[in-house]
Amino acid sequence: MSVVPQRRLAIIPARGGSKRLPRKNVIAFAGKPMLAHTIEAARDSGCFSMVMVSTEDAEIAAAATAADATVQLRPAPLATDDARVVDVCLDVLAREEAAGRPYDIFCCLYPAAPLRRETDVRAVMALIEPGRCDFALAVTTYDQPPHQALLQLPNGELAPMWPDLINRRAADVGPLVVDNGSTYAATVAAFRAHRTFYGPGLRGHLMPPTRSVDIDLPEDLALADYYARIQDDAGRDRLEVGPKTR
Repeated sequence: MSVVPQRRLAIIPARGGSKRLPRKNVIAFAGKPMLAHTIEAARDSGCFSMVMVSTEDAEIAAAATAADATVQLRPAPLATDDARVVDVCLDVLAREEAAGRPYDIFCCLYPAAPLRRETDVRAVMALIEPGRCDFALAVTTYDQPPHQALLQLPNGELAPMWPDLINRRAADVGPLVVDNGSTYAATVAAFRAHRTFYGPGLRGHLMPPTRSVDIDLPEDLALADYYARIQDDAGRDRLEVGPKTR
């Protein structure tokens, strides 16, 4: 009995209206537009039959086309500050299916994470086992112990977010990781059912902080540029930055 190959789509949501770092998706990074790095990682991973950029912006569309991605122009209601990436992905999947191109698994790749590699994309996609693991994403470690988070109250006081954990040692709490804002995969059926990237049975691929910069501010761009420059010619990190311990 032959096995029908899974149909896989990469979706890169790239809106033109970024506020804190204007035009961040096409700003120059390591010699090319920012989103070109994500397009290349998706293409070089070998995981997808199509790499698609969803945008409303002509300059982003041109940069995506130049990097050999397919462009889907998104509807105006999905290009606002309030639009959710979940809804953008659902719209892309629905329009592709209506065009006779249904997919079984997709991966949402944020374009402002240019240090993510094709090996990271492959690792996240490899976690998906339809029916057993329908959701996977890239994660990284925290710089500070997250269980010691303090909540800022309206009166100016600080209160432990989790009072029962605040005085515990990090070793006693156990390893904690966080979504690094780069790579999300799901089976299409489960994503449509749950409408989230954080569905049941979620698994994570651990990436080092040196590849986990989600660029949203000028200082993020400077940090990502520094990390890009400390990688050797083989793509290995000369400097790996880990979580602080206490």
